Amino acid sequence: MKFTNDLGSDNIKGLVWTLAVPSMLSQLVSVLYSIVDRMYIGNIPSNGTQALAGVGVCGPIVTLISSFAFLVGIGGAPLVSINLGEKNIDAAKKVIANCFVYILALAVPVTVLAYIFRRPILLTFGATEAVYPYAETYFSLYLIGTVFALTATGMNQFIITQGHSRSGMFSVLIGAIINIVLDPIFIFALHMGVAGAAIATVISQVASCAFVLCVLFGKHIEVPITFGGYDLKVIGRVTSIGMSAFLIILFDNVMLISLNMMLQRYGGDNSDMLLTCNTIVQSFELLITMPLGGLTMGTQTILGYNLGARRPEKILRAQRYIFVIAVSFCALMTLAAQTIPHLFAGIFTKEPEYIAMTARLIRIYTRGTVLLGMQYEIVDGFTGMGVVKIALPLSVFRKVVFFACIFILPRFLPIEQIFFCEPISDIFPPLVSILVYALTIKRVINRGPQKQIA
Repeated sequence: MKFTNDLGSDNIKGLVWTLAVPSMLSQLVSVLYSIVDRMYIGNIPSNGTQALAGVGVCGPIVTLISSFAFLVGIGGAPLVSINLGEKNIDAAKKVIANCFVYILALAVPVTVLAYIFRRPILLTFGATEAVYPYAETYFSLYLIGTVFALTATGMNQFIITQGHSRSGMFSVLIGAIINIVLDPIFIFALHMGVAGAAIATVISQVASCAFVLCVLFGKHIEVPITFGGYDLKVIGRVTSIGMSAFLIILFDNVMLISLNMMLQRYGGDNSDMLLTCNTIVQSFELLITMPLGGLTMGTQTILGYNLGARRPEKILRAQRYIFVIAVSFCALMTLAAQTIPHLFAGIFTKEPEYIAMTARLIRIYTRGTVLLGMQYEIVDGFTGMGVVKIALPLSVFRKVVFFACIFILPRFLPIEQIFFCEPISDIFPPLVSILVYALTIKRVINRGPQKQIA
């Protein structure tokens, strides 16, 4: 599809759906990376539940590492879309060239440091001695593919922001399919267990990275990766805008790590069981947050483009549609969480006590999910327009509420009640975000792009 024809179209509703659906699907497919791994691992004979707990400890740490990809991708994509809205192709090329080098420069030291300190990281962030061997095996092998994973995730944003949402979806789909096919082969047929799941994931990440780079170095992309024009000022602007998304993802996963730590600390004899059940709970939560993030981040390019083109009325119209889709999706997932959580839990384990506890925790964890759709679009919408000074505080406020609940609730209530941290942070902070949005959005979109990102 042609970038200017799509983002310059008067049919905002159609444009939102055109970009939102593939982006949501790509994120939904990407959830399969972790869910398929966990599903197979949980069904390993004899040690499946402990192995699942070990991989569950790795989950938020791995996602925390991936936040560096969003620092660059989400930081650079709004600049590209704004430059294209202003018809400044050379500036857009310069942004992508700098971002490609930037993401490679980040990936190598992150990988090395994570590997060197893997034992204290895993033990500090929730692994018990019983589950540590499984966590260490998975994490060590996973780190081999970190450079490919960060490059694929970060640079894929520059495909989506040019209107090629289908290609962006295919990059994720290729990796997910390979992962799904290889998992049972490596885990069961070759008897590699947790190591097999990690190796399958690395191979799938290499394939996704190869596809993304083929598209961005190809002849059919409007703004390809080029070399030269490196500028620390561009890196600084990318970092400034991307810092909001980076911190959002970083704190999201620090929260999950903290939740694992508190389950380990206060869980007593049930700590390993709680870690296993929490792994399944977080897998269900990914089915909500990943497609939701795909919707709100995938449509950022509409907002950035129209900010650059100085069309505030189209920004408001687009956001109205995005709000409706986001809230409707969250309502649907809440209904599923409250009615059939035991079916989801049964995918990961066949042990009745684990299924019963997980179903109960999913019901608690998702009680405030409907308003989460508003929170995501408000924060990601401001980020897409380069307004970090509003997006970041709104996101941080929600994290602060979550953190406070994690550390306060277990001191006064049974440990299972710690899972109320999520609905509390899904209700009160979004209400604040809605108020801030109502008071600031018109001033923001009428101000123009330069004052947002300077």
